[in-house]
Amino acid sequence: MKAGEGRRLSRDIERERPRLRSFLRRRIDNDADVEDILQDVFFELFEAYRLMQPIENVGAWLFRVARNRTVDFFRRKRRGPFAEPPREPEGEDDRLRIEELLPSPEAGPEAAYLYSVLVDEFNAALAALPAAQRDVFVAHELEGRSFRDLAAETGLGVNTLLSRKHYAVRSLRDRLQSIHDEFDDL
Repeated sequence: MKAGEGRRLSRDIERERPRLRSFLRRRIDNDADVEDILQDVFFELFEAYRLMQPIENVGAWLFRVARNRTVDFFRRKRRGPFAEPPREPEGEDDRLRIEELLPSPEAGPEAAYLYSVLVDEFNAALAALPAAQRDVFVAHELEGRSFRDLAAETGLGVNTLLSRKHYAVRSLRDRLQSIHDEFDDL
C-alpha cells in the first residue's frame, strides 16, 4: 500500500468511525461487541485497499459490511428467536402469512433486528417489481383478494393476472434467494 493510500484509508476510517459506531450501538447493546464488529469492518476495508479492490462509495460500502457483520453476529448468537408457525390453519384462510415466516420481533433484540432486516429486504424487492406485477402480488398475497375479483375490477383476464403474479414471484424469489440461503444455513 502506498503512503497516499494509507492516508486516504486513515481519513476514511476517522470520518466514518463515529457514524458506524452509532449504527452498531443502535443494534447491539454490548460495547465490546460493537468494537469487535467495528474492527472487523475496518479490517475488511484495509483488505480491500490492500487487494486494490475499487470502492466507489466508501461510506456506503462500510455500512453494508457493518450490516452484514451484525447479521453474522446475531446468527452466531441466536438461540431460536423464530416464531413457531401455527400447526393448524386458523379461520377460513389456510394460507401461510408472511408474518409467520419471519422471526418474532418480541423474541428479543436479535430477533427484532433480523425481522427488520428481512422486512427491509422484502420491501426493497417488492418495490423493484414492475407496478403491474407488484399490484397483483400485493392484492392476491398480502390482501388476500381472489383473481376473479381482481379480473372483474381491472378488466384484465385471470390468466393475465396469474402470469403477472407468476413473474412477480419468480423475481422476488431470485432477489431474495441469498437471504433465504443464509437462513437455511443456520
